[in-house]
Amino acid sequence: MYVPAHFDAGPEAIERLLSHPGASNLVTMTSKGMIATMVPFVFDSSLGEHGALLGHLARNNPHWSEEAVGESLVLVQGPDAYITPSWYAAKAEHGRVVPTWNYSTAHVYGDLIIHDDPAWLGNLVRRLTDLHEASAEHPWSVDDAPEKYVAGQLRAIVGIELRITRVEAKLKQSQNRSAADMEGVIAGLEGVGDQASADAVRDARR
Repeated sequence: MYVPAHFDAGPEAIERLLSHPGASNLVTMTSKGMIATMVPFVFDSSLGEHGALLGHLARNNPHWSEEAVGESLVLVQGPDAYITPSWYAAKAEHGRVVPTWNYSTAHVYGDLIIHDDPAWLGNLVRRLTDLHEASAEHPWSVDDAPEKYVAGQLRAIVGIELRITRVEAKLKQSQNRSAADMEGVIAGLEGVGDQASADAVRDARR
């Protein structure tokens, strides 16, 4: 990944990206070529030297049964947004501005491990559910469903663990602009209702 120094992501920013990745693309090279699948992951920093991303695939998805050749890759995407030059203070000062795109992303490389143990899978789906239900007024729990039904659902999936070997991450959130331009970007993003991208610029400014 091309990462200019002013867009380099530090350890804390990387952990934030991995801790709330939502669904990300898992890409695996196999003897039959590349395979990609969108997967919701949960990050576990306690596994291995660099942590691991944990998720699951449908048992009928051939992705998990094709042996990986070398490292697998997960493409984690944070907030992203189109940035119009109209938001820059510099537009009124000299006009030498152009549009750009702000984004946060991490390319997470690692060894892919398959888990087919019901207890492991049960723990995983509870962790995923708790993560994404945390903001709900009345959060749903796996235990709200009948036990036999849950057991049947678990038989239909397999677990995946990307044991992380390295991470390349980039935060392109207007850090190369002046303080006045960054303020304009934050106000502009909030004006169009993109609070996540506005907060990302605000965090980068710090």
